Amino acid sequence: MQQVPFNNNESAGASAAAAWLIVAALSLALAACGQQPAPPAAPPPPAVTVAKPEKRTITDQDEYVGRFVAVDSVEIRARVSGYLDKVHFKDGEIVKQGDLLFTIDRRSFQNVLEQMRANLAQAKANLAFTETDLQRAQSLVREKTITEQLFDQRTQAHRNAQAQVAAQEASIKQGELDLQFTDLRSPITGRIGDRRVSPGNLVTGTLTGNTSLLATIVSIDPIRFEFTFDEASFLRYERLAKSLADSSRGMATDVRLRLLDEKTFVHKGRMDFIDNVIDRSSGTIRGRAVFNNSDSLFTPGMFARIQLPGSPPYEAVLVPDHAIGTDQGRKFVLVVTADNTAVSKYLTLGDVVAGNMRVVKGGLTGDERIVVNGLMRARAGQKVTPQEEKPAAAPAASPAKTQ
Repeated sequence: MQQVPFNNNESAGASAAAAWLIVAALSLALAACGQQPAPPAAPPPPAVTVAKPEKRTITDQDEYVGRFVAVDSVEIRARVSGYLDKVHFKDGEIVKQGDLLFTIDRRSFQNVLEQMRANLAQAKANLAFTETDLQRAQSLVREKTITEQLFDQRTQAHRNAQAQVAAQEASIKQGELDLQFTDLRSPITGRIGDRRVSPGNLVTGTLTGNTSLLATIVSIDPIRFEFTFDEASFLRYERLAKSLADSSRGMATDVRLRLLDEKTFVHKGRMDFIDNVIDRSSGTIRGRAVFNNSDSLFTPGMFARIQLPGSPPYEAVLVPDHAIGTDQGRKFVLVVTADNTAVSKYLTLGDVVAGNMRVVKGGLTGDERIVVNGLMRARAGQKVTPQEEKPAAAPAASPAKTQ
């Protein structure tokens, strides 16, 4: 067998090359493991819009729920008994004072009146006879032709005849009044309800006992609004009236009202009554305001909310309502300090005025810069990029209306 010679030089070169490659690979791996990545750039502080709170002279307003009531409410009832003859109105329409509403059959009353007039004529004839007879008796008694007793009898007969005439005249007046009562007219101007009795039915009218209710009328313009408020509020209003030297107990105060489907208090009225006692069972007292109702929008019995002044005018700090946040039931705003750091300020709030401005009772002085836009992007204790809020453009002047 022939042997192949082994070359030691070639074998040693291959081994060296392989070792070099391994060392190079390990060096690259170690270099890669030791290299640190560049840190990412920090985000800029969030941009927010800031503005100073607004200062304005305002008056606190109190709100109450109440009902409208008519100034005048009248039940139309029969004054004389008889059969209802005619109805002269349509159910639910506006009637004026003096309008004819119902007519009761007047024929029987007319006949009674004629009989009374006949009785009066008979009484007057009897009076004339007794007066002549008395004059004749006066001359006879002077001549001693008749006795004093007979003269006294004729004098008494004359007086009885005078009384009979007076009684018949009074009966005629009552008969004329009963005949007049057969026409039932509206005592006020207002809206009438539906008729309670149809023509042809017997209605009862007496001064005592049950009488027939024919219809009801309520006045519409003006209309009153009644509500109640608690004793503590009553004391506050009393002291407020005394501080303003108002001897009317605030009964001339301007008030505003809104209906259930309205968002703002657009109806203007005036207080005209406060009750003189506090209800023992509820601890409240009744107040009343009066409103114009020329368009008949308000109806007696309708619910509404009334707003009346609850404090003297004072300078208040106001912030936009949307700039207020909530933290576990507490209200706060973010105030931007001089070094552009957002800081929480917890507030004591009042009413909303001028649409979306909230009165701040405590927590702000009015000189701070508060976040009014971007509240969700900012965090207390972090830097922000404040941008001043641009003032709103003044609305264009509307042309004057001619009356």
